[in-house]
Amino acid sequence: METTPTTAEATARQPEPPPHHFRFHLPHAHLAPVFGSDWFALKAEAFARFFGTPVFLVAQTIAVMVWIGLNVSGLTQFDVYPFILLNLAFSLQAAYAAPLILLAQTRQADRDKAHADADAQHREALAQASAERQAVAERQAAQLLELLLRNTDLTDLTKQLSQRIETLTAEMHQIITRERRA
Repeated sequence: METTPTTAEATARQPEPPPHHFRFHLPHAHLAPVFGSDWFALKAEAFARFFGTPVFLVAQTIAVMVWIGLNVSGLTQFDVYPFILLNLAFSLQAAYAAPLILLAQTRQADRDKAHADADAQHREALAQASAERQAVAERQAAQLLELLLRNTDLTDLTKQLSQRIETLTAEMHQIITRERRA
């Protein structure tokens, strides 16, 4: 009569799930919000990243050209030539852009460092697993060599025994044929 395995036995036989691919990144997850993950930190980083985009550069160029065009053409006179107000706007933009860009760079550097550390741990784990597989392969190769040597010894022994049986059979045949003749 066949017995059914208990739940514990069935669970014990199931293979382990494969490891999570980003398991080495998990210890560094706390570094993602280095400057906080609140609304201001996220918007400040997004705005700092926007400063280097072609959209921002084209939009700023168009705004400056419209500003200068309106004041030079005489349609309006809110900032006449040497464009002091425009210089003030650029200074204000630079005063806020520099810290925001530094904030974004610092956050990215921390993320890059965390990812590099996790990748290094992953490479070390892969190297260790590779070394373990190499050791297993070496042990198996040694076992195969020993089995081949034993097989060769057994084959030699079988050959010797077969030759001995053949010799004994020939001797018995000679003895039996001599007795029948005599």
